[in-house]
Amino acid sequence: MMRTVVIHQPDFAPYLGFFQRFLNADLYIALDHVSFVYGSRGWTHRDKIKTAQGSKWINVGIRKPDYGAPINTVTMAEDHTWIERNLSLLRENYRGCLGWSEVYPHIEQLMHARFELMSDFNLHFLNGILEILDIDMPMIQSSSLQPKGSKNELLIELLQKVEATSYLSGLGAQDYMQPQLFEAVGINVIWQHFVHPVYPQPFGEFMPYLSILDTLLNCGIAGTRDLLWSCK
Repeated sequence: MMRTVVIHQPDFAPYLGFFQRFLNADLYIALDHVSFVYGSRGWTHRDKIKTAQGSKWINVGIRKPDYGAPINTVTMAEDHTWIERNLSLLRENYRGCLGWSEVYPHIEQLMHARFELMSDFNLHFLNGILEILDIDMPMIQSSSLQPKGSKNELLIELLQKVEATSYLSGLGAQDYMQPQLFEAVGINVIWQHFVHPVYPQPFGEFMPYLSILDTLLNCGIAGTRDLLWSCK
């Protein structure tokens, strides 16, 4: 049986292209056992939206982890003021947008969910967005597969454990991926060629690669689905 698999960290509210891969896959492995990247290079606990002052981060409130701590050990902040800060940013910048009235209540409910671990919150949020978009994507956490490898070997090990025949990867992985290693064990590497669609946004010129929340609030649920399927 053919099985196409996506592997990626369980990021918070990622961009449209993240979800587009799911339309061409059979399983998502949430890479939750690898090291959490904190600071300017980190995206797992945050993403960007558009404001009148340009792009701004929306963040999941977390306790600062030890260096190299696995993603699935990062804990949520006890102080929940980050939730209202995020919601306030959305209200200030998207209240008049097409998808506001139907999408914001879903986002508000997802934001208020309580979890001890950031990875659990992120996956809950991701599942909520998938449900809104009517995308059925089975998922499994890499930590449950108890992998031992690293880099290309890690990906291959995970793919073999779930009996994948193809691995659908973003182009950003081309810098370190060695497709010949995958092909040697019978796994076909497929590159995602995602061309970001342009849609109406407030505050000037179109800004791509923002959080899926930007797309949903600007385009509504049906409009976001149409964009996803148009670039499938």
